[in-house]
Amino acid sequence: MSKLQYTFKTDTLFKMLFVQYPELLKKLVAALLGIPLESIEQFTIRNPEMPPDNLGDKFCRLDINMTVNGQRVDLEVQVGNEGDYPERVLFYWAREFSSALPKGQGYGTLPRTVVISIIDFVLFDCEEYQSFFQPLEVERHTLLSDKMGLHFFELPKLPEVGDEKDTLLLWLSLFKAETEEELTKIDEMEVPEMSQAINAYYTITASSEFREKERLRAKARHDEAQALYNARRKGQEEGRAEGEAKGRVEGEAKGRAEGKLEIARNLLEMGLPPTQVAAATGLSCEEIEQLRSSL
Repeated sequence: MSKLQYTFKTDTLFKMLFVQYPELLKKLVAALLGIPLESIEQFTIRNPEMPPDNLGDKFCRLDINMTVNGQRVDLEVQVGNEGDYPERVLFYWAREFSSALPKGQGYGTLPRTVVISIIDFVLFDCEEYQSFFQPLEVERHTLLSDKMGLHFFELPKLPEVGDEKDTLLLWLSLFKAETEEELTKIDEMEVPEMSQAINAYYTITASSEFREKERLRAKARHDEAQALYNARRKGQEEGRAEGEAKGRVEGEAKGRAEGKLEIARNLLEMGLPPTQVAAATGLSCEEIEQLRSSL
């Protein structure tokens, strides 16, 4: 099988493709949110830019922020599970939500804010590949507010595509695809928007602009991996050094204690009173008595 050099999960490709083809992005978002495409009357990409300087930064996110019918929607693709992903999503949601409050306006004017995560790892212990979270009361399941929405789509759990009418599964299968054959199989289903997305994929990946952005991004990913590796190695080295130092201190303390006991044992065998042995060694009277009873 012919493995794809780039996939829909490649963050530079993901952002370039859907920013340059906003109609495809609108169709994707409608499928992910589970709403009819024709219901989207307002659709704006709020961060279409991809400055080269940012691409070279470590830990740079290439998400897509949108306004969809007055609500804020943040869409991100995450390939690896780096830990604490739910907390990371909550942080992104809180930042988006709090930054939307106009100066001098009341909290009631804050828009509904939704974070959509397409992830290439298993996050939840369930069979379902899609999960949706809102704040609910734990006993009554009463909705606290509809202004928070967190969508997760776990690619490893996707079933085989069997119905060309299952638009959501088709879109997610594009993101899961790793080979030319998988893209071809989806294209052969003759679903117009899937064919459009695949054609856009080949157009973007053939462009020099994408190649340059991906070069910068690849360097940033390498720098990020190196930074994480160095941080872990430094932590391990410091942990070993601390353990060795602690071991030396404990060893010395143990040696001193054993030395005191040996001296006390010799003094007791010489017939010195326990009080004098205690004064000479710094041991307590109780320790001297225990030592004398063992002789």
